[in-house]
Amino acid sequence: MFDYKSALKNVPHKPGVYQYYDADGELIYIGKAKDLRNRVASYFNNDNYKVNAKTKVLVSKIRNLTFTIVDTEIDAWLLENSLIKKHQPRYNVMLKDDKTYPWIVIKNERFPRIFSTRRLIKDGSKYFGPYPSVSMMHHILGLIKETYQLRNCSLALTKPNIEAGKFKVCLEYQIGNCKGPCEAYQTEESYNQYVEEIKDILNGKIGFVLRNLKDLITKAVGELNFEEAHRIQSKYDLLERYQSKSTIVNSSITEVDVFSIASDDKISFVNYLKVMHGTIIQTQTIEIKKKLDESDEELLSIAISEFRTKFESLSKEIIVPFEMELEDENVKFTVPKQGEKKKLLELSQKNVLFFKKDKIEQYEKLNPELRTERLLAQMQKDLHLTELPRHIECFDNSNFQGNYPVSAIVVFKDAKPSKKDYRHYNVKTVEGPNDFATMEEAVYRRYKGLLADGEPLPQLIVIDGGKGQLSSAVKSLKVLDIYNKVAIIGIAKRLEELYYPGDQYPLHLDKKSETLKIIQQLRDEAHRFGITFHRKKRDQGTLKTELELIEGIGKTSAQNLLKHFKSVKKIKEATEIELMQVVNTNQTKAILNFFQQKNPSE
Repeated sequence: MFDYKSALKNVPHKPGVYQYYDADGELIYIGKAKDLRNRVASYFNNDNYKVNAKTKVLVSKIRNLTFTIVDTEIDAWLLENSLIKKHQPRYNVMLKDDKTYPWIVIKNERFPRIFSTRRLIKDGSKYFGPYPSVSMMHHILGLIKETYQLRNCSLALTKPNIEAGKFKVCLEYQIGNCKGPCEAYQTEESYNQYVEEIKDILNGKIGFVLRNLKDLITKAVGELNFEEAHRIQSKYDLLERYQSKSTIVNSSITEVDVFSIASDDKISFVNYLKVMHGTIIQTQTIEIKKKLDESDEELLSIAISEFRTKFESLSKEIIVPFEMELEDENVKFTVPKQGEKKKLLELSQKNVLFFKKDKIEQYEKLNPELRTERLLAQMQKDLHLTELPRHIECFDNSNFQGNYPVSAIVVFKDAKPSKKDYRHYNVKTVEGPNDFATMEEAVYRRYKGLLADGEPLPQLIVIDGGKGQLSSAVKSLKVLDIYNKVAIIGIAKRLEELYYPGDQYPLHLDKKSETLKIIQQLRDEAHRFGITFHRKKRDQGTLKTELELIEGIGKTSAQNLLKHFKSVKKIKEATEIELMQVVNTNQTKAILNFFQQKNPSE
């Protein structure tokens, strides 16, 4: 059975197209979604397929799903349409024939009507679509109706008929939806200008229309025709709002292949988009396991050849993310910097990165050791280490106004806390609040002890602090003659900067870097561990001091009382009989009198 709950975790809340496959790996259904995760989840809702027999059968056959994310819902509609026409999946039977889709037609006639149809008639009319969503088509037709004053009657508006006065304007003219070409109130030239603008909109050339409208607004204002300027401005605003919601591939991009790649040390992923006549008709991402240390360019070259052979592509232009050394007099390689082609490349890159993230998470879920190795390899690379940091130790100091100073050492092994190896040090040689000297003592005592016991040294030492604390730690390593045997860095809290010994400038890792997150986890764990011990020591010191103020109670008696009652509050609340179980009669009376005098109201 298909584990849809696990699969859903990898599906994003983004617009896109999803594809279902059966047990034989056959593509059985293609769908679009404004929110991929919500849409896919809806198929597995019991209430949904109890009343929908087709969905119930479809869901029972699903064994795998893939998806392609896009920028907008409109792009999802277009991509779904293209893929269904290309693959004609079994459960898209109602959609596989273009005639089942609605089209927008501009009739081949004088004063052309513009409306929706499901019948394609070869009469010279211009068809746009098909639109896999009826609501999408009606949205576009609504925009056209709101923006342009077109006729919706079926009258034969031939020149002789109009000149003969056969027609009268109707209610549409009276309410301002039509300019009355039936009575020659609107010229054919004026009407056809509308039609040309609508063709540009339907071809995705909204920018061109907007520029023309802007010029007309400027001209109307210059002629002090503010009413006309306002009318054109309203049309401009409508089209601009529509444009902001759509990123349709420009129809001028007739045929291109788009490739992008994402790699790590052992594996690469390549995404392919095929664009024909302004529409994405094919998309796929493949995985390539590295055998040697192949470069991205080598792997991309292999993938380009594989995809173009597989899909029999003859595109004369190939969009790639970086310069290629491949030379072919019949093919142009383009690395776009801006414009529609750049958007296509970014869409391909978005898909390949998501696919890579999804696949790696799947691998690491099944094989946790892979994640560990990847993390350690990434840390080694990011921190410029000579070996994998399997054993890392982090130091942090704590004190309260110079009192009760302690040092904490936490240990991570294979990027995970090894709590049995955590250690505390009570500072012995430092008087007053001297964080540098405290760090120097703690590092010295820690590694002198490891060397004496024959224990292995860590591959990396992390010091919680900036240059001062780091320099103090380095002093101890040099005294112990291990400075060149173990890597050491400091992390400054304010900007999360990493410092290296002798390096004037800090290293800044990306805030989302997994390496930085591990170092921050080390630092935070050392701080937590140190603070916990420090507070305990400080509290014990304060409590013992308070108990020792009682006449006849010394350090030993105070320790015995705290050990038995756990807190001063419980000592204060204890009865005479309970106290005499720990101390003698005179001490018991002294304790009762002390707390009675301290809190006379009780």
